[in-house]
Amino acid sequence: MAVVGRGERLQIMLAEDELAALDDWRFSHRMPSRTAAVRELLKRGLSAEGFQLADKLSKSKEFGLLAPRPKRKGQVGSP
Repeated sequence: MAVVGRGERLQIMLAEDELAALDDWRFSHRMPSRTAAVRELLKRGLSAEGFQLADKLSKSKEFGLLAPRPKRKGQVGSP
């Protein structure tokens, strides 16, 4: 087996709609795997002009692939 030079593993958790968005993008761009799609999206995102660094006090839940959906009555955390 050839050594690729990628020694670190990164695991992420995605919501169902985020995973669907990733898969839709992957298939529309004919990417061979989710891993390849994530690498390509990271490369594009990191090379984009005008990105901002996250505030050191930001929480992980404040970042997502899609805009958060409004909570419905009866859901946890809704008024």
